[in-house]
Amino acid sequence: MSIPVSNYQLVQLMNGSWSVRSLAEGETFHPVVGPVAEAQSLYVEQLDLVRRVTESNGKEFVLWDVGLGAAANTLTVLRALQALPGHKVRILSFDHTATPLEFALGNAERLGYFGGYESPVRQLLDHGQVQFPHGSGSVDWEFLGGDFPTRLASPEAVTLPCPDAILFDAYSPARNPVMWTLPLFRDLRARIDPTRPCAMSTYSRATLLRVTLLLAGWWVGAGSATGEKEETTLAASSLDLVGRPLDATWLGRALRSKSAEPMVEPEYRQLPLSDASRTLLLQHPQFR
Repeated sequence: MSIPVSNYQLVQLMNGSWSVRSLAEGETFHPVVGPVAEAQSLYVEQLDLVRRVTESNGKEFVLWDVGLGAAANTLTVLRALQALPGHKVRILSFDHTATPLEFALGNAERLGYFGGYESPVRQLLDHGQVQFPHGSGSVDWEFLGGDFPTRLASPEAVTLPCPDAILFDAYSPARNPVMWTLPLFRDLRARIDPTRPCAMSTYSRATLLRVTLLLAGWWVGAGSATGEKEETTLAASSLDLVGRPLDATWLGRALRSKSAEPMVEPEYRQLPLSDASRTLLLQHPQFR
C-alpha cells in the first residue's frame, strides 16, 4: 500500500536550509546541516567520488543509493560529477517507497537541490528508470522499490550490477533495525566484485554498527564529522579505501562496550559482545 504524501512535511533547520520530515517515522532527513551540506561531506567527499569516477576513465561507475528518501544524496553526487569529462554513472536507488521523493519534487524550489534535475526525477518517478545526458557524460538511474533486505537476500541480487560505492542512509537502528543487521551487511558484502574495490559511507558511528561491519567482512574506519556527529563511518572491501582504520584503541573500547553485539534478528537491543563475536573480532585482519 502506498504511503500518502501527506505523511511528510517541510521543516526549516537552524541554519536556514529546508529538509523533509517523515511524520510516521518521526525523523527529519539530514538534520542540523541540511541535505546538501551533509551529502557533500558524507558521500561526495568521504567516498572520494570525484577522483574515483575520474579514474574510471569512462567505464561505468555503479552507485548503490540505499535509502533514496528525498534524493538529496543522489542529486548532490550528480552535481559534483557533472563537469567530469566522459563519465558514465549508473545509479540503483533502493527504498520501500518513492513517496518522500514525490513530496520533495513538489517542493523543489524551497528545498533548493533539484535545480536542473526536475525532469529526470519526474521520469524516474513515473517510469522507475531514466537515462539522460549529464554534461559530457551520461547517467542511468533506476529506482528499486520494496524491502531491501529481502531483495538483497534473494536470487535476484546476483543480477544486480556490483557497486563501486554505496550511500547507506537508512533510518536509524532504533527506528528501522531490519536495515542494520549482520545478515544484511554480509549479503551486501557478498555483492562486491573482488576485482572492483567498493567503499560505503554512513552517518552512524555506533560501536554496534562498526562491529557488525567488521564481522560481515568489511574493513572499517572512522569517517569525518558531519552536523552534530563528531565522526561517521567508512567501510570498504579494500583497506586502501579506508583513510583512518579503526585501531587497537577503538578495539579496546569495543571489547568493553555494553552495546557492541551485532543484531542477527531485526530487533533493536543493546548487548555486550558475546564470546563468539569477541573471538571473531579479535581475529579480524584489521587488528592482526
